[in-house]
Amino acid sequence: MTRAQLFAHLTRLRACEPAVGWATATKGSPAHLWALCPDPRWSLWLAGRAQVDRTLLVLTACEIARTALVHVPAGELRPLRAIETAEAWCRGEATTEQVRAARSAAAAAAAYAAYDAYAAARGKSLAASADIVRKRIPWAVVAAALEAQS
Repeated sequence: MTRAQLFAHLTRLRACEPAVGWATATKGSPAHLWALCPDPRWSLWLAGRAQVDRTLLVLTACEIARTALVHVPAGELRPLRAIETAEAWCRGEATTEQVRAARSAAAAAAAYAAYDAYAAARGKSLAASADIVRKRIPWAVVAAALEAQS
């Protein structure tokens, strides 16, 4: 895939302005941009819009979410249970309804959590999460999915 083709996909898919601005300002091939992307949300968004396998996307998001568990107060298990339920869904062992219920419970827990430590670690967390996306979802998978849509 060429750079022009990637930008055509980003336009068609209505990528967010910060992602497009970063990609425009960064030199290199689409694979190089994927390797350098500083924000895992952009990478996961593109992989999702490219219709990369949903299980792969969910497992990647779960791996990222596990890195944030250090910010959860001791004894608060709802975020971990949400991750485990999503992983169980990937194995065919949980329903979508169970995932939604676990996600809602985790969101309720997050509403009461202290985020000061999280805010301080955000940059490091984004970089580590971007590495997880690239490890689990290589550029070739996203490129093939995008090309299949053309």
